[in-house]
Amino acid sequence: MASFFNLFKSKKEELSTEAEFNSHQIAVGVLLIEMARADFHQDESENQSIVDLLKKHFDLTPEDSKLLFSLAEDKLDESVSLHEFTKDLHDILDHKQKEDVIALLWTLAVSDNTLDKHEDYLVRKIADLLYVSNSIVLKIKHQVFTK
Repeated sequence: MASFFNLFKSKKEELSTEAEFNSHQIAVGVLLIEMARADFHQDESENQSIVDLLKKHFDLTPEDSKLLFSLAEDKLDESVSLHEFTKDLHDILDHKQKEDVIALLWTLAVSDNTLDKHEDYLVRKIADLLYVSNSIVLKIKHQVFTK
């Protein structure tokens, strides 16, 4: 019987955690995690890079950035497509903010000092879904790679 009530308690805690972050923060987290998984090798250093990028981009505390990472990972595991996340970002963000998301993706893609063809494809796919032109994507890629 106690496990029955714990089921409701865990759902309530999950809802309060989601309320701490807005939908575009969760969507950016999901896209970053998908980028880490794109080359079929997601390791702890990439996870830490994601946490660091979320912390810096959204000006979060270390604890909140880890919490956002965990929530985004759960959302990604439950999803069947990235479209729900990119649509949300497309509807909410202005063009400059979309470019910032692309820059985050490129930054993560090269954080392990290699660019896998799957990572390159994923950035371009997400950029298409956000209506960011290929010329802008290549410009951002160049900027990230020359840092």
